[in-house]
Amino acid sequence: MRRRDEKGVALVLVLWLTVLLTIASGAYALMARMDQLEANTLLSGTQARMTAEAGIHLMAVALRDTDDLTRPVADGRIYQQSVDGILLEVSATDERGKLDINMAEEPVLVSLFMNNGLDIEQAELLAAAVMDWRDPDEVVRVNGAELETYSASGLPVGPGNRPFMMADELLQVMGMSYELFRTIEPGISVYSRTAQPELAFAPPEALLAVPDLTLDEARNFVAERNSLEPGGMQDIALPGGQTAMAQGRGLTYSIVAKATMPNGVWEQVEATIRLGGSHTGLPFRVLRWREGFHH
Repeated sequence: MRRRDEKGVALVLVLWLTVLLTIASGAYALMARMDQLEANTLLSGTQARMTAEAGIHLMAVALRDTDDLTRPVADGRIYQQSVDGILLEVSATDERGKLDINMAEEPVLVSLFMNNGLDIEQAELLAAAVMDWRDPDEVVRVNGAELETYSASGLPVGPGNRPFMMADELLQVMGMSYELFRTIEPGISVYSRTAQPELAFAPPEALLAVPDLTLDEARNFVAERNSLEPGGMQDIALPGGQTAMAQGRGLTYSIVAKATMPNGVWEQVEATIRLGGSHTGLPFRVLRWREGFHH
């Protein structure tokens, strides 16, 4: 009887050991599979990012083409191609199509803010605060805000009293919300050096600087413009009658490149570049570069 009991105990131990080994083997196989998937995803992400970066360079070189009929149209339209099975989508926007926040006059800023949902009082306050942020003095304009105003509101940092160095500095302006900034960001610039966006290249967000224009009207205008071939946009106009007339080639462009792998993994890179030689020997200079983000 005792030997039978011992055999029973041994059998139970063997069964438990078998179960434990099975669990351990399964866990190891699962971990190995997860590591393989992670490695494949990392590899795909790296390939996608490198392809997107290549797209930035390809578009930058193409924009140097002197032929108006073969040069990519820098109005935000997307150009697609396949690179070793990877879908590459690249678009370029001439910075002249954006609203330069260092050059825009106060009424233009008011229109931009009102067309993005602010009432006239809020828009005037914010526009005046932007003007005071970039002017060199401490004199408070009507509805504006200088250092005293910021301090009285408990804000630790006052206006820069200089031109904006990057669009993100707009977030430091008193009254500018993050939500509003994110909405208008695709349409603003510190590189265009024009007081009004050029309609031939303007994204919808920049067109909202035009008084009494709705977002739907802006999007419809851009969709119609982007469907036309180079040289064919002279017949389209905004509801107010303003027409799109391309004025030669620009020097500064924002380029967005998105690369999608066959397995669906994708990466996107965005760069603002200025054409012309640089100390690195490249045919352009990078003014701003972003990667590792997804819209």
